Amino acid sequence: MALKIGIDVGGTFTDFVLTRDGAQPAIFKTLSTPGDPSIAVVNGLANIAAAMSPPLSLEAFVPTIDTIVHGTTVTTNATLTGAGAKCALLTTEGVRDALEMRRGIREEQYNNRYVNVKPLVPRYLRAGIEGRLDRNGEETKALDLDQVRQAVALFKQEGVQAVSICFMNSFANPAHEQAAAELVRREMPDAYLSVSTDVLPSIRFYERISTTALNSYVGPKLNHYLDQLVGRLKAIGFNGLLLIMQSNGGVISPQLAREKAALTLLSGPAGGPGAGLFYVRVHGQNKCITTDMGGTSFEASVAVDSPMIKNDGEIARRKIALPMLDIHTIGAGGGSIGWLDEGGLLRMGPQSAGADPGPACYMKGGKLPATTDANVVLGYLDPDFFAGGTMKLDVAAARAAIDEHIARPMGLTIEEAAAGMYRVACNNMAQGVREVTIKRGFDPREFPFISAGGAGPIHSCLICSELEIPLQIVPRESSVLCAFGMLMSELKHDFVRTFVARLGAIDWNKLGLIIDDMSRDGARQLAAERIPEARRRFEVKFDCRYIKQYHEVSFLVPRELIDRGDTALIARAFHAEHNRLYGYSLEQENTPVEIINVRVQAIGLTDKPHYEEETWAGADAAASVKGRRKVYIPESNSFREVPIYNGHSMRFGNRVAGPAMIEQETTAIFVSASYDCIVDVYGSFALYQKGRDDLVSTCLKREAEATI
Repeated sequence: MALKIGIDVGGTFTDFVLTRDGAQPAIFKTLSTPGDPSIAVVNGLANIAAAMSPPLSLEAFVPTIDTIVHGTTVTTNATLTGAGAKCALLTTEGVRDALEMRRGIREEQYNNRYVNVKPLVPRYLRAGIEGRLDRNGEETKALDLDQVRQAVALFKQEGVQAVSICFMNSFANPAHEQAAAELVRREMPDAYLSVSTDVLPSIRFYERISTTALNSYVGPKLNHYLDQLVGRLKAIGFNGLLLIMQSNGGVISPQLAREKAALTLLSGPAGGPGAGLFYVRVHGQNKCITTDMGGTSFEASVAVDSPMIKNDGEIARRKIALPMLDIHTIGAGGGSIGWLDEGGLLRMGPQSAGADPGPACYMKGGKLPATTDANVVLGYLDPDFFAGGTMKLDVAAARAAIDEHIARPMGLTIEEAAAGMYRVACNNMAQGVREVTIKRGFDPREFPFISAGGAGPIHSCLICSELEIPLQIVPRESSVLCAFGMLMSELKHDFVRTFVARLGAIDWNKLGLIIDDMSRDGARQLAAERIPEARRRFEVKFDCRYIKQYHEVSFLVPRELIDRGDTALIARAFHAEHNRLYGYSLEQENTPVEIINVRVQAIGLTDKPHYEEETWAGADAAASVKGRRKVYIPESNSFREVPIYNGHSMRFGNRVAGPAMIEQETTAIFVSASYDCIVDVYGSFALYQKGRDDLVSTCLKREAEATI
């Protein structure tokens, strides 16, 4: 396999993973450049070129790259910060306020001061157009194109950058939207255009109009960034394949990302869950909790056989109804700032020092205490070995910031304040894990815990102790897990059509034709991306609910069940999924089930990095000990001198008894007093509760075989 690079642009660092056959993955990091993230991409590629053996110039190295898979937070950040495009909306007369009214449900019912979220399109730029379709797509009133022209004239006069079109019941017949879109393209050729039947042709008006508006809001921003990225890559000689990560865990071409920018919303951490499954399978597991703690945020997700998918979500309190990985994000990262609330209680985040100025210890002008500052004071980070020694940390600055803002106001020592910051941050992250496990019907104690991100493995033992999780795995590529996962992602395209019918009264021929039509659309997309037929796969899902129920449950349906119209087995699969999600089903009551939407995902299989297994090296890790230092031990609430191991020299079978520290250039791993550690066959660090050798039986089996 040729050279492939995964790139994950984060709020503080931009991560790079380089893979090719015959070599272990190589990890690189560079500080992000929020003003223009493509600058950090080029800077990172230059660092990789200089680290090659022999060193290469950027211009000599880049043409050797076959594929770049790129994850970006550009659209997410534009939405969170309100920095999207100036937008307008064409919709059906009488419902132009749907974007602002939403579903009429107040998110905090008992908070009378809770203010409604500001709509992405101001009211004067939301135009109601005469024309109406009924729920079956039959025209009851012709579309008034003169009103469309008048609205477009206003949009041009107001300097609108993006236009959304979303008419009532257009999912059943796109004719009105297509006619309006043709006029907009002709009159405003430079405007970014989003048409709901292209973005989300399914039932539920608010979800459709919100998703379409979001697509327009972030589209120009993403287009600008992709222009910068593609231009910079072309200027340095890149001629390979560029793929963009999307929120469903798959990758797409830059052109499709431009057309459907909303597909990249919340896609930043989407590579993580797939990578997590890769690392637990060597331990005989098919499920895991994957977490990623970066400089600004902490993400948590669950995977069982494959990453969990949901068909709707929210970003900045706005609905987005596109398939995406079920990832919960909170503001808890290495840059999360410690502060005291009005009651004098210690809080951590969600405010972040980010990359600039960063935590106080970065010596870049930051004066507020962050999680990283606490970790330095507690001994978890070596100030002379941060980022492999390329970035020195100022312990005195960290102590001063904690003293001024936390310790003295609370009447604590600096060490006590730092320990409090550490515990509060870990508690916040444990609560984030509960959101994707206990609240989704999963018991976290039954899942291996994947700890990722440069700061994640420092906190994972306390998080797992809080949740009673006995096994955690820290991959060697922990600090760049999402970038590594991107290289393992498939090309994916999602399609949805509304099809309302009771399971007992389905027109199977009509349903089959709809599925075939979506499958052909998917095949065309994959063919354009040069995926041969032998490497294409199609999965069908139904969105079903009990009669009169509000929400649907989405579940996989094998095509053979549809072809033979096996209503009983399809209903049984629905009941089982409903029971898993909500703890009950109405199967015994014979409650009727109806289908609302049918979905098809077209998947193009890609080449994956080949990971070499290590040979057994024995249990003794003494040769990797590089020193000792005092670190904070949560179990005893005290400092203790512990051994420090060089993680890069540890090999398959090496064992470490906690408490201890394992250091790599981009990751520090704290093995607390409650856990021990063994290196597995992929070089990952498996941390398990003391006395629970059964949790790493696959490693111990290799040990037994090696001694025979």
